[in-house]
Amino acid sequence: MIHPFKTFGLAAGLLLGSTPAAVLLPLAPVVAQQRQAITLEDVWAKGTFAARQVQGFNWMRDGRYYSALDKGEVVQHDVTTGQATQTLVSSQQLRPAGADQPISVDGYEFNADEQKMLFSTATEPIYRRSTRANYYVYDRAAQKLLPLSTGGKQSYATFSPDGRRVAFMRQNNLYVVDLQTMQETPITTDGVVNKLIHGGGDWVYEEEFEVSKAFQWSPDSKQLAYISFDESRVPEYNLQEWGPLYPKDYRYKYPKAGEPNSTVMVSVYDVAAGRTTKMDIGTETDQYVPRIQWTKTPGLLSIQRMNRLQNKLELLHATTATGKTDVAWTDTDKAYVEVTDDLRYLQNGKQFITTSERDGYRHLYLFDMKGKVVKQLTSGPWEVTEFVGLDEAKGIAYYVSAEASPLQRHLYRVNLNGKGKQMLGYPGVAMGVTSGANTLLKLGVQGTDVVNMSPDFRYYLNYHTAANEPVTVSLRTAQDGKEVKVLEDNAALKQRMKDYSFTPQEFFTFKTSEGVQLNGCTIKPANMEAGKKYPVLTFMYGGPGSQRVLDKWNSVDYYPWFQYLAQQGYVVAIVDNRGTGGRGAAFKKATYGQLGKLETIDQGEAAKYLGTLPWVDKARIGIFGWSFGGYLSSLAMTKNADLYKAGIAVAPVTTWRYYDSIYTERFLKTPQENAAGYDENSPVQFANLLKGKFLLVHGTGDDNVHFQNSVAFTDALIKANKDFEQLYYPNRNHGIYGGNTRLHLFRQMTNFLLQNL
Repeated sequence: MIHPFKTFGLAAGLLLGSTPAAVLLPLAPVVAQQRQAITLEDVWAKGTFAARQVQGFNWMRDGRYYSALDKGEVVQHDVTTGQATQTLVSSQQLRPAGADQPISVDGYEFNADEQKMLFSTATEPIYRRSTRANYYVYDRAAQKLLPLSTGGKQSYATFSPDGRRVAFMRQNNLYVVDLQTMQETPITTDGVVNKLIHGGGDWVYEEEFEVSKAFQWSPDSKQLAYISFDESRVPEYNLQEWGPLYPKDYRYKYPKAGEPNSTVMVSVYDVAAGRTTKMDIGTETDQYVPRIQWTKTPGLLSIQRMNRLQNKLELLHATTATGKTDVAWTDTDKAYVEVTDDLRYLQNGKQFITTSERDGYRHLYLFDMKGKVVKQLTSGPWEVTEFVGLDEAKGIAYYVSAEASPLQRHLYRVNLNGKGKQMLGYPGVAMGVTSGANTLLKLGVQGTDVVNMSPDFRYYLNYHTAANEPVTVSLRTAQDGKEVKVLEDNAALKQRMKDYSFTPQEFFTFKTSEGVQLNGCTIKPANMEAGKKYPVLTFMYGGPGSQRVLDKWNSVDYYPWFQYLAQQGYVVAIVDNRGTGGRGAAFKKATYGQLGKLETIDQGEAAKYLGTLPWVDKARIGIFGWSFGGYLSSLAMTKNADLYKAGIAVAPVTTWRYYDSIYTERFLKTPQENAAGYDENSPVQFANLLKGKFLLVHGTGDDNVHFQNSVAFTDALIKANKDFEQLYYPNRNHGIYGGNTRLHLFRQMTNFLLQNL
């Protein structure tokens, strides 16, 4: 997925999605007070507006306590008070034999009975989700710390459920360590870099299916299921690493759209017998296996199989003793089926729960093991966005949805008979009541909730943000969402936002000339003068299923920079075009087969709409986007050249022929099947239409959206004899960060806007 950040949040204060007419909140009132000026150093160097979090939080198995890292030590806390009750592992206990200093802990986990722990140190990132590290095993009873392996750094070290073994991947092979003897046994030996991977995802699976660790222990610890990736036929991409006298080549397997993918295999290793059995996933090799998961039935493995076009997902049940498989359930779509982590098997071994968009919105369904619907647990014109968990003892499913508003996310619970639905955390929203957006607004429901549920479903940690409010972290009861204790309220940051006179985000809706209602928001300068017209910078991401207009606050992304621009006299406007999420499958999948077409039309309609407002200077509208947003800003500056005075594209795709197979083909099919969909909305094809001032930015070390994209666009602009500005960052990846990089980048972008908009 082409985005520089995993999440992106914005403040909000108005429920949208049900308002038929255009609505724009009035200008912020004049505030007679001395404001403190925001600097770019505040935003990108000092962390002035960074929100405090509850760091290193890990639920303990009894649900009464949680553990957290504190100055290199693991400390247990009482859930209900937040007070530390004991130090579970001191820093001195983490000093390896013969070492002068304890290890620097990057992360840790307990085994099932919490008597052993895995610590990672000296962690190195590989790609977006993959790392390698030195792992240590700590025995709490013996107070003994041992390295997991001495054969080199390991990836994805994982306890077996009985805590007796640890599996890990190293150099494309899978290993198991017996913790009683510390004997290391290789499960595979033929793994080779850029040829064959056992137990870890290849680049495109990691990026697009979020598969980094590709193995799972069976619940009884007797077997280890894993996916192997034969990427010998996948073409290599070559990145040059600049710096030495002769630049170094970094080669890795990257399947571009229409090119060969890895051939995948699923195997199960029997620990006691030392025997591996291959599972039957069919004769078709040009397919995907995005998930494996153990059922609650011993010796029965769940395998998700998807065709290359990604419009058919099959759930296979494999008998691991023989490798025989049966198709248990099939989900299809005219456009595409999305892979999720929503599948849950019930302990009774007879049923499972997962989500589907089969009725036009993503909802929870209870199936029997043959794939027959037992009950649709949720329904309505709104999306389930996350299946949090299943309390089988009480027969309750917990989920997060956008029922209150497409712009909000809240926690709900529902019984497995589909009754007793309840929104948690909001008194007055009664059990069993289905409340629309207007009712919820009257009840004070607002914002976005991110949930961390305890293993016993007694409590959950709630990370709540709302209109211009940074995160509040509270402990709540899963029974009714009642607040037990606030663990972090970010009071200091809230005061700091007042001191710096942050202006509120204001939400609006409007209808395009095609009758499509779009949601947007603005950040305006304080004390706007009546009769004065202001320049506008529009921002979007716009990719399939994404959302940038959300009732959410997040200081990590661009929000404080937008406040900085508002202090410089700019209005920042954000609009979610067709193809974005939260509004059902039809709205999201409208762009299928023609990425960029409808999105560019909608962003152009947004610019036209903003230009009709009395306080907007329609001759000074600009556009900025990163990644997919950079693709759209590049298209906007060419296909909608008359609407924008200036534009910035950071790390853009400029032709989908250059992007990876899984993401691109999901929305466009292959270039062999849909050449027009690839070429008719490529900015490269429209370089001759550029009129406004344009800044093109890319990192040369971008392993995701290759620098090749900007090279192609640059070449087209030169051939068209167009003036533009360009900025490249040596060896920086898709996020373009490290040291002063972000500060430097946003200073250049700010100066560009000040000079050209």
